Amino acid sequence: MFLDLVSYAFVIVFVGLPLAIASGAVLAAMHSAPPNRHESMSRRFVVMGLSVSLAGAGLMGLGAWLAREDSRYGGFEALGILLITLIGAGLLVAGLGPLPAWLLEIPGRYAERLPLPLRLAARDLAGRRVRAACAITLTMTATVFGVGLTVIAVGQTSQSRAEYSPRARPGTLLVRSSVFLAEPFSAADAGAVRAAIEREIPGVPIAQSERPSSESRHFGARAENVEMPEEALYEYQAIGDEKLLRYLTGDQSTPYDEGTAVVITSADVKVDSVDLFYEIEENDDTMETKTVPAVTARTVDPHMETIFVPSKIVRDLGYRLQPDELIVDPTLRQVTVQEQKRLDDRLDDAVAEAYVERGFEASTGWVPGVVAALLAALACALTAGFGEAANARQGRVLRRAGNGSAAAFQWFCASRAGLSALYGTVLGAVAGCPAGMLLLWPLTMPITWDDPARVPFETPWSAIVAVVVGLPLLAAAFGAVLGREHSHVPASAVARP
Repeated sequence: MFLDLVSYAFVIVFVGLPLAIASGAVLAAMHSAPPNRHESMSRRFVVMGLSVSLAGAGLMGLGAWLAREDSRYGGFEALGILLITLIGAGLLVAGLGPLPAWLLEIPGRYAERLPLPLRLAARDLAGRRVRAACAITLTMTATVFGVGLTVIAVGQTSQSRAEYSPRARPGTLLVRSSVFLAEPFSAADAGAVRAAIEREIPGVPIAQSERPSSESRHFGARAENVEMPEEALYEYQAIGDEKLLRYLTGDQSTPYDEGTAVVITSADVKVDSVDLFYEIEENDDTMETKTVPAVTARTVDPHMETIFVPSKIVRDLGYRLQPDELIVDPTLRQVTVQEQKRLDDRLDDAVAEAYVERGFEASTGWVPGVVAALLAALACALTAGFGEAANARQGRVLRRAGNGSAAAFQWFCASRAGLSALYGTVLGAVAGCPAGMLLLWPLTMPITWDDPARVPFETPWSAIVAVVVGLPLLAAAFGAVLGREHSHVPASAVARP
């Protein structure tokens, strides 16, 4: 119950509060728009709105500055910085509310130079400025969300790609003990998992890494003048048989001797022995050392660099080994997605988890949110594009221009919807792009000094341009198809010269 309340409070504060502030843009649009196109809009609303947007941009800049590269904060401080930046984003959007009503005045000054459908569309939007301004503001708000989310998702994908560390060689099927246990497999569980793999992938060789069953008895290996890289998956040593050795090297012809250790490295070094450090009894701090013969071998994957110790050597020191990982070598068999899914269905989630190393896979969970936001922007733009012509005179002009056909009115509807969408998407892109860029800083803020450094953020300019150009064109197309003439102009008015 308490955790549910915390979750609700988090959503209300970090999602509801910025959205509530941003919704002020619609109220600002309603109050700043004059009721008819002959009345000029007070510039005081524009100045006040831009001041609010400037204050929001300042808060976002402050959040981005606090989350700079050389700063480290705890969890609560990081959440506070994120909240400041989100509130700034809400203020940035809210302050743009008066702009649509002001923009609707601009085409009126140059209306005589515009094509007839576009001229009448501009006059119609200006004549119903309150409704049009609200529709444009909603379009702008939805576009801000869509563009901002796209910028954030692309930037975080770049950061995640840089931080990604593989868990195995590319294409490897790796089955480990469930994360809930985090222990080696028991003999029974290892047998069940091995049987499941053999049932779903018949005839495939299965390699196995092992580790001492008792964590209280330390065991380690070290080779002189050999340093393992930080990205090595087997940081200290890997214990197993010849199948594991050949998986680590990626070479099925690698020689194996159960009494010889192998230093797997990409460095040009020569090693003839490895020192093993072990405890004779549990909870005994006295360390014993044994030197065993060793050879070097190269690997096809730098992440596989380690010291391979045959299982027999470790058992001879008095250790009991248990299976730690079950591995299908990609050199011998590439596991398909369908085979992995069937194996997942067969394995008990409480016992084991199967994983296939396919490299970094970018998340696409943000795409439905962007699509929904852009569809909402399109729908809001179309709400300003439906309805009757502003007055009977425009209806008569449209009828004359179309010689009684519906084509002229369809062009008018297309121009009206496209113009409304153009205003909203341009304003939304102008606000959403910097909002996404500044929000990226607190969202990728390093919490500890071990966190990797930021990479340069990629901005999806092509996607933003596609939205700004494509959404108005799409709105115009829908406006032409869905528009209907409801102008109550008597037929006799059309016949008059």
